[in-house]
Amino acid sequence: MKKPLALSFVFLLISTIAFAQKDKKKIIADLDAKKDHYKEIAKELWTNPELGYLEENSSALLQSELEKEGFTIEKGVAGIPTAFTATYGSGSPVIGVLGEFDALPGMSQDAVPFRKPRVVDAPGQACGHHLFGTGSMAAAIAAKNYLKESGKSGTIRFYGTPAEEGGSGKVYMVRAGLFDDVDAVVSWHAGDRNASNPSTNLATISGKFRFTGQSSHAAMAPELGRSALDGVEGMNDLVNMLREHTTEPTRIHYVITKGGDAPNIVPKEAEVYYVIRHSNRLEVKAVWDRVVKAAEGAAIGTETEMTYEIIGGTYEKLPNEPLSKIMHDNMTLVGGVDYTAEDLEFAKEIQKTLGAPKPIESAGEIQPMEFTYGKASADTGDVSWNTPTAAVNTATWVPGTPAHSWQAVAAGGTDIGFKGMMVAAKTIALSAMDLFKNPKLLEAVKADFDKRRGPDFKYEALLGDREPALDYRKN
Repeated sequence: MKKPLALSFVFLLISTIAFAQKDKKKIIADLDAKKDHYKEIAKELWTNPELGYLEENSSALLQSELEKEGFTIEKGVAGIPTAFTATYGSGSPVIGVLGEFDALPGMSQDAVPFRKPRVVDAPGQACGHHLFGTGSMAAAIAAKNYLKESGKSGTIRFYGTPAEEGGSGKVYMVRAGLFDDVDAVVSWHAGDRNASNPSTNLATISGKFRFTGQSSHAAMAPELGRSALDGVEGMNDLVNMLREHTTEPTRIHYVITKGGDAPNIVPKEAEVYYVIRHSNRLEVKAVWDRVVKAAEGAAIGTETEMTYEIIGGTYEKLPNEPLSKIMHDNMTLVGGVDYTAEDLEFAKEIQKTLGAPKPIESAGEIQPMEFTYGKASADTGDVSWNTPTAAVNTATWVPGTPAHSWQAVAAGGTDIGFKGMMVAAKTIALSAMDLFKNPKLLEAVKADFDKRRGPDFKYEALLGDREPALDYRKN
């Protein structure tokens, strides 16, 4: 009697796998059928880039597409006009998909393999967020179609998340409780390779220090002036000395955003914008406090007044190995990016401008899964400490291309970028399907999350209780 039972079990297992593969093939085919439509949406976001918290047209376009597909839209969430959620379905599990769409200042570039701004000094999609938002939306729609056609219980929720580039948009959304009922978040980001790694990165605090002094004629009455720029430069000198006495991997960046109006006028007002990073959010807070002391000391020494405003703050990313493995397996099924002869010609020209190019054929490969320690930062970190989160990278850029470069903008406006976007959309949609179908997967994901986060964790946003810094790109 045991043998027939074993054979029955094997038959059942094979049948289950076959049905799952059939469902996945259908999702892939459906996304392929709409790739030109999604390409046009991404191209629209690329052609009309908008800075953080100013993404009115980009946000509206994605909302419109999701609404057409039967999603319920909640606009202006967390006190942010361009933030929104789009929800379909009911019951558990609730699977979240993140979608960014903000651009970077001064990164305008045409879709050509040489430096050519479309509009001088205008924004550009140098981090691939036009692909991110569109690809995630495509995945959410595909997951919605699966729920609708299969009759499975579950909820798919797309998060329109503005101002990732320094504005900490997701932090306000987490703080507002918008992820409290989510079982898992599957996400992605543009990149120069295809990989799904359990990874962490650096936590951040950013802020602006504003010094106020006394203006005067710089030649005729310098003794009557108190230079706000001296305050800024004094602060910078003290912070640069501080670098010697910080732990690895502390990173401190700054840019003077206001230095005065004319050299013959003692500057009355000056401003410097700082970002502090470290792999541990508690160390970020400690270094930030020391930077504030440097600013206070500089103000005393220059007889100026100083105020500061925390603009953003993000946690380091909490990895989730089981969720990353689900996404890795699905990306392996989907495959990498296939270059045409035209793509290859473009890629070779781009690589001539790169200092350390990588093999072009790596765009078609899926990298082995491994634990990684990233040096960048993102507001996704706060999401990952509130609900299990994993993300993949896909080859939307020519291998070897760094983010925040004109080369990234250029490739993001070509089929190289759009193909990588569809790899991500398929991977996310298939991963969401797996989570809807198999509760055991979510149990493993949750167990890993609870173990890494610890039993005593209490979320407190690094940016405190301030309102969203909606004007951080205007000043």
